[in-house]
Amino acid sequence: MGAESRRCGYVAIVGRPNVGKSTLLNHLLGQKISITSRKPQTTRHRVLGIKTEADHQIIFVDTPGLHRDAHKAINRYMNRAASAAIRDVDLVVFVVDRTAWTEEDAMVLEQVKQGGLPCLLAVNKVDLLEDKASLLPHLQMLAAKADFAAILPVSALRQHNVAELEREILKFLPQSDHFFPEEQITDRSQRFLAAEIVREKIMRQLGEEIPYAIAVEIEEFALDGDVLHISALIFVERKGQKKILVGDGGSRLRSIGTDARRDMELLFDSKVMLRLWVKVKSGWSDDERALRSLGYDDV
Repeated sequence: MGAESRRCGYVAIVGRPNVGKSTLLNHLLGQKISITSRKPQTTRHRVLGIKTEADHQIIFVDTPGLHRDAHKAINRYMNRAASAAIRDVDLVVFVVDRTAWTEEDAMVLEQVKQGGLPCLLAVNKVDLLEDKASLLPHLQMLAAKADFAAILPVSALRQHNVAELEREILKFLPQSDHFFPEEQITDRSQRFLAAEIVREKIMRQLGEEIPYAIAVEIEEFALDGDVLHISALIFVERKGQKKILVGDGGSRLRSIGTDARRDMELLFDSKVMLRLWVKVKSGWSDDERALRSLGYDDV
């Protein structure tokens, strides 16, 4: 196939926390690489998802949600990661949640406008709208806010209009050779993905009790025969959080480990032996040096 017919470009998926950006990315890719939960700010890092089909390659950039309350070092890190992504792409997909419009949505839109890039607006979770008649006037209100290249109601979870969104994205890919091998689906290492899976299971099981005070570090990632041995150290900020995370007689930690191992075996296509430990590291989320040691240094 001639190079002149090949297209390749970067597409940032942006929005405030908890609008469904990671779910949308996973469904666009047809494979899970970004963790999801019902809790805002689940995504902390920029993650590339690479989709190659025939003559085109789309490099999606999943970003942390832009948010106003950036009082801790980790929140400032997430805002920097999201803002940087908007500057370095060919197209922005701005995701909002149904008929809600908040100050944080307005803040994201301002960042998008400053970037001066073409922008598709994806109005997500429309399957959850009780009053369908409220959608059209809301879309008209949104259209007046900016010169969007297109506005699409979607449901990332139900895959409603996701294929149509991808068709719109293809219109903005520049002519270019592909940047990544066609079999590559992310720029992240298997160690990173393993740590994110553990963090997802904790967020899903303990989101109320331990909202954001956890980080995961992979200490061992080694294939022995046909078994992948993974050891993960989970950091919390207080002793009380460790007690909640471990659970009675270790029951909660075992449950998290079982769920994480199941996902890892699917992702890595291997039998996994997973060991989890919990350690108190006071104040890690507001300590720039601690954050760098935990991998928050890629902005």
